[in-house]
Amino acid sequence: MKFLLETQRLILRSFEEGDAERFAEYRSDPAVARYQGWDAPFSLTQAKQFLDVLSQTKPGTPGEWFQIALQLGASGELIGDCAFCVLDNEPRQAEIGFTLAQPYQHCGYAVEAVTRMMDYLFNDLHLHRVRAICDVENLASVRVLERLGLRQEGRLLDNVWFKGRWSSEYVYAILESEWRAQRAGDTP
Repeated sequence: MKFLLETQRLILRSFEEGDAERFAEYRSDPAVARYQGWDAPFSLTQAKQFLDVLSQTKPGTPGEWFQIALQLGASGELIGDCAFCVLDNEPRQAEIGFTLAQPYQHCGYAVEAVTRMMDYLFNDLHLHRVRAICDVENLASVRVLERLGLRQEGRLLDNVWFKGRWSSEYVYAILESEWRAQRAGDTP
């Protein structure tokens, strides 16, 4: 099944076999991988295997992450990805994540892409609540989540052993009603 969403500057689409090299390239950047669940370098073989698994995944399958390629509409260049996982134990809720290659960070692409993905989650999948979890040191992601209107619901202190150290995380979330009010320009 092909997945396709568009924004003013981006195409959010299913990953394709030809994306493997670029995917491995930006995932191999230590700065990009710093707060992510993989280690750099990320080999071309790993990328091909990952994309093969993704080709079998359907959006909205509870318990499975669905990765979406972020492509610049003007040039067609793959600049990152965003993802969501409908919760296995609560299928009206999902967790989200996003990754951008370094040259495309701080350009508004993450907010633009995740806004479109959130519209899809609430409008097409009819979710009730979306959450995101990020390392407290990942200030760029904190800013993106707050610009999207997600509310910080908690701080988990030294809750995860991550890349050789204890890390703390923030939990952010937004309800469908809050998202709709925000998109309509109202205050939730």
